[in-house]
Amino acid sequence: QLEKAAWRWAETVRPEEVSQEHIETAYRIWLEPCIRGVCRRNCKGNPNCLVGIGEHIWLGEIDENSFHNIDDPNCERRKKNSFVGLTNLGATCYVNTFLQVWFLNLELRQALYLCPSTCSDYVMGDSIQEEKDYEPQTICEHLQYLFALLQNSNRRYIDPSGFVKALGLDTGQQQDAQEFSKLFMSLLEDTLSKQKNPDVRNIVQQQFCGEYAYVTVCNQCGRESKLLSKFYELELNIQGHKQLTDCISEFLKEEKLEGDNRYFCENCQSKQNATRKIRLLSLPCTLNLQLMRFVFDRQTGHKKKLNTYIGFSEILDMEPYVEHKGGSYVYELSAVLIHRGVSAYSGHYIAHVKDPQSGEWYKFNDEDIEKMEGKKLQLGIEEDLAEPSKSQTRKPKCGKGTHCSRNAYMLVYRLQTQEKPNTIVQVPAFLQELVDRDNSKFEEWCIEMAEMRKQSVDKGKAKHEEVKELYQRLPAGAEPYEFVSLEWLQKWLDESTPTKPIDNHACLCSHDKLHPDKISIMKRISEYAADIFYSRYGGGPRLTVKALCKECVVERCRVLRLKNQLNEDYKTVNNLLKATVKGNDGFWVGKSSLRSWRQLALEQLDEQDGDVDQSNGKMNGNTLNKEESKEERKEEEEELNFNEDILCPHGELCISENERRLVSKDAWNKLQQYFPKAPEFPSYRECCSQCKILEREGEENEALHKMIANEQKTSLPNLFQDKNRPCLSNWPEDTDVLYIVSQFFVEEWRKFVRKPTRCSPVSSVGNSALLCPHGGLMFTFASMTKEDSKLIALIWPGEWQMIQKLFVVDHVIKITRTEVGDVNPSETQYISEPKLCPECREGLLCQQQRDLREYTQATIYVHKVVDNKKVMKDSVPELNVSSSETEEDKEEAKPDGEKDPDFNQIMHAFSVAPFDQNLSIDGKILSDDCATLGTLGVIPESVILLKADEPIADYAAMDDVMQVCMPEEGFKGTGLLGH
Repeated sequence: QLEKAAWRWAETVRPEEVSQEHIETAYRIWLEPCIRGVCRRNCKGNPNCLVGIGEHIWLGEIDENSFHNIDDPNCERRKKNSFVGLTNLGATCYVNTFLQVWFLNLELRQALYLCPSTCSDYVMGDSIQEEKDYEPQTICEHLQYLFALLQNSNRRYIDPSGFVKALGLDTGQQQDAQEFSKLFMSLLEDTLSKQKNPDVRNIVQQQFCGEYAYVTVCNQCGRESKLLSKFYELELNIQGHKQLTDCISEFLKEEKLEGDNRYFCENCQSKQNATRKIRLLSLPCTLNLQLMRFVFDRQTGHKKKLNTYIGFSEILDMEPYVEHKGGSYVYELSAVLIHRGVSAYSGHYIAHVKDPQSGEWYKFNDEDIEKMEGKKLQLGIEEDLAEPSKSQTRKPKCGKGTHCSRNAYMLVYRLQTQEKPNTIVQVPAFLQELVDRDNSKFEEWCIEMAEMRKQSVDKGKAKHEEVKELYQRLPAGAEPYEFVSLEWLQKWLDESTPTKPIDNHACLCSHDKLHPDKISIMKRISEYAADIFYSRYGGGPRLTVKALCKECVVERCRVLRLKNQLNEDYKTVNNLLKATVKGNDGFWVGKSSLRSWRQLALEQLDEQDGDVDQSNGKMNGNTLNKEESKEERKEEEEELNFNEDILCPHGELCISENERRLVSKDAWNKLQQYFPKAPEFPSYRECCSQCKILEREGEENEALHKMIANEQKTSLPNLFQDKNRPCLSNWPEDTDVLYIVSQFFVEEWRKFVRKPTRCSPVSSVGNSALLCPHGGLMFTFASMTKEDSKLIALIWPGEWQMIQKLFVVDHVIKITRTEVGDVNPSETQYISEPKLCPECREGLLCQQQRDLREYTQATIYVHKVVDNKKVMKDSVPELNVSSSETEEDKEEAKPDGEKDPDFNQIMHAFSVAPFDQNLSIDGKILSDDCATLGTLGVIPESVILLKADEPIADYAAMDDVMQVCMPEEGFKGTGLLGH
């Protein structure tokens, strides 16, 4: 509506009558400014509307915190009387929980501090080299530095990446926490065993190592045999149990060895029934109880988590379970390690640990440390599953001093003593100096962040004052004005981006003035505000009242008047075309141009009306893609303009009169008003002389081609009709020689004979395509009877003589049949000339095999084999993660029960777990999981044989199966296995 209102005057004003008032009307300067509070959003068509361009965030009072996105650095500072957290590097929460548990073992921490450091090159005298960062060299040094930071750092949390990197752990892969604990304790024990100080060398055994014995008693003679073994944790089966004590009792229960599982007694020298059990001989100071929540599921071939509740008490009396009574075996709970989540392969690890000095409980959740109230363990939300199910059991009621958990996977108990631990572990001076240096860096960072916050606030306040001052002076009113782009004004009011210099080039027309079509993305502001903007931010060009383009307005006026006149002229031209043209007064016009001249004129006027200067590359404020604009211009150039449909290739009048007609001079004058540059051909103009010559030559060539085709067809009738052709697999009796040409030559020759006027004659037989670079034949006799038969054509001797007369033959290829033997020929031989080139033939076959193995989508068949017989067939089509159906399968409905499984679901289709699958192709076992299908020789339409291992019936053997068959990498390749 605004567009029509701005140009309504053009209906009555001729182009030469355009005045300054008309120009300002076209630029919509007459529009009233919008009022804030009445107009809720910006009117893009109104250059005077300055409402809703981003000013609302600046008007009124503003909280200074909105001027920056920098958090208070003091939030990163360690709270008083609290512990330090550890950064989760992606999926390393399981490492963080154990580090916190080990840190709060004061004896272990003290022993590690006593371990001598090997970083002598880092120390110069009594001070640290300022220019070098400390890099621990051993696992003990990494733990020393981490524990020192956890003890005395000013940070709320520290980064354990050096320790994790030293172990070679994948930070993006969550691992088995219990396995990590075992492997790291073994690594630490092995590392400390080289220390001279016995308090350091034996700390792992003193704190965590106990001893039990496997005791087997023969029922016949009563002989007792013992197998002693050390342990660092007790692995307790929780399936079918509700209390921790029940799990310990099952761990120590007596097992009967009978039947096939009988025991060989050395005293009896025969297999006898016997009993076997575990006896606890000694317990460590720190008793680690692993609750086996993660078990192996044979049906799915993966581990699963048991989310059953297990009750445990804060005080655990182990005296009933040890062999030697009378000692001190009362333990108190010191840590509970939690795994939140329903899956064994995901979730989150946290730890509840008791401070041995204060007796208070803390929850360690990576960076966040939370102190429990009242010195009590509170599991709370840790018992809520991430994915609740309908079959969840209710949490049992727990008495005083007892707890129930469905997520605890490890319980740590400390031997109870009469005296409270008052040991104060001192950080060695060397480590304390490193911690002090890190604390200094942290304080410097806090000061830097605080200064950045202050600078951002100061800039924000200054911008606030600027906006409040200038926004009120933006409206131009009756005073001098200028135009500025709406986009720049919005960026000026956007606090998140720095204000750049003003750039008005995108709004200019071809005359370097303000384009009338760009007024919708421009705003008219006062000259006072414009002076301040340009003085502070620079840029240009400045668009004052002199920037209003009279040339563009006059051209638009002319186009609009022509548009209004077009309908009347269309009727006039139609009436003029009905009149008969007399004499030589007419003009030639293309029939196609006459049919579409109104549409062409309208498009031409629209193009002129909406023409935008190509130099700025923008339309309606959006940048045009350079490649797209080039392609569009290329397509426009290829389209024929008015009356160009009767131009010949030489730019003259075409010779075909069917494509043109004569129109009167009046009709031509009317059309020329809209197409002044159209080619003009009066009725007396002669046709193109070159085209006439070419037409005569073309007619002669067509006649010649017909004659050649007819002669060749008559000479080779059977070859043309593909009748009575010889065959190598059924050699004809009446000849011993056959000639060979390429099938491509035969097909091209038949095309020419069928349509001689549309195709060029075939002049030569190109047999070089059937030969190698050495001149040898690329095909064997056997392959030419089978797969290569589509590439060759067999020729009778008589036909070959005619072919040599009609065509130029580059190479003669023939097959000769000979009989071997003097009296009774028993064998027929076929000899080719030229002979086969074995090397090139082998290279061709290898290349064909490589081509077959390079594919992205294909159908592969899998046959399940039972008792060496194929009993089941399913296809696994199109190895493509986006679809499990081939295009043919999508189009044709399958009968019930014939659904093709996805490639990743072979296990479910055949009910065979991955570790029970034995896959083979052509007798070759497929065992390399890192290989591609192509390298294994699996080509499209291949058949893979699947043979399943028999399942193990004994459920008790599950742990062994898990160790052998689970397709997991675990800690393979890490530093945990390097010792």
